[in-house]
Amino acid sequence: MTEPLGPLSGVRVLDLTRVLAGPTCTQLLGDLGADVIKIERPGEGDDPRHWGPPYLKDRTGKDSGESGYFLASNRNKRSVTVDIAAPQGQDLIRRLLGRSDVLVQNFKPGGLAKYGLDYDSLKGEFPGLVYGSISGFGQSGPYADQAGYDFLAQGQGGIMSITGEVGGAPMKSGVGVSDIVCGLYAATAVLAALRHRDASGRGQHVDLALLDTTVAWLVNVGVDYFLTGRVPNRIGNAHWNIVPYQMLETRDGYFTLAVGNDSQFRKFCEFAGCPELSQDARFRTNSLRVKYRAELMPMIEAIARRETTDHWVKGLSALGVPAGPVNDVAQVFRDPQVLHRGMKIAVPNPDAEGGAVPLIGNPIKFSATPVDYRRPPPRLGQHTDEVLTELLGLGPNEIGALRAAKVI
Repeated sequence: MTEPLGPLSGVRVLDLTRVLAGPTCTQLLGDLGADVIKIERPGEGDDPRHWGPPYLKDRTGKDSGESGYFLASNRNKRSVTVDIAAPQGQDLIRRLLGRSDVLVQNFKPGGLAKYGLDYDSLKGEFPGLVYGSISGFGQSGPYADQAGYDFLAQGQGGIMSITGEVGGAPMKSGVGVSDIVCGLYAATAVLAALRHRDASGRGQHVDLALLDTTVAWLVNVGVDYFLTGRVPNRIGNAHWNIVPYQMLETRDGYFTLAVGNDSQFRKFCEFAGCPELSQDARFRTNSLRVKYRAELMPMIEAIARRETTDHWVKGLSALGVPAGPVNDVAQVFRDPQVLHRGMKIAVPNPDAEGGAVPLIGNPIKFSATPVDYRRPPPRLGQHTDEVLTELLGLGPNEIGALRAAKVI
């Protein structure tokens, strides 16, 4: 029986991205079946290859030079080294575009124009091309020429201002969430543009900015500001619109309590031995509990400290009241639900210690076209000869000449 193909099988993506936002986008497209060709600088490659330790161990147990940072967002790609500053390199990119559907790049706006690889230079020759641009501030506006990074976007986009302890300093997320969210939006936009291209025959330019996508995930907090005019303060692990909905300290640790409705609040109070709280006129509805948060939460916090985390998580979950542990990363990847859902994977790689690369799985589950981990993150230039032969029909002599000229 033939194995099902990914939903993007037959789509080819030319990936001129670096670091995290762009590679997140293209890895997702690769996981969905696209043939992703990662273009890298000869001899150097994507900077995060060297952002370590830690590094993947090779078959002998030595550091391979492939960092965990790079491995995290570059599976299901083929690495081809091309010097796009060289005219012959630019010609190779154009020839590869003739066999591709999508180009994704995250150079500064205008950064590819001097190579003739910007959208305006390519759209006439490749009218069906979906051209994705990812940058810090977008292709237009007063900040367009500035370099953008995740940390800057988290700060400038407002997320840091609402993250952190009450009265504490603004705090960034523990991972590059502005990069990740931008990459996810970019992948969605590319898929929508492909749908339009397939229906109309016309490609288009897709413009994504770290700042825009960070502002977008202010969601309800941003709209609350529009409705009230009040600038939100940091409230730690609590919620602006729901009470009780936060982390609570227990006798031996912490747990998360997410009471989403009044029925759940009554069940919580019964289980906690304080049914009178659910009958108190100040706390009967969520709107009232938000209003009287300062009176209610110290009482609940004191009650939570009387019992263990296990007591609260198991007891409340059994009653249908959402509660969970606060896991560290090691606990996450021992969690039976996480393991059952395939969120820890090992992609075969004969060059790696143990013959595989440990990675985080794709969270998308398809019933007919499952995600396929076909390729481990590539070594720098691993597929240069393969791609140039397969797609452009170049022979050993031509490839050798390009290599001698340091074009590849």
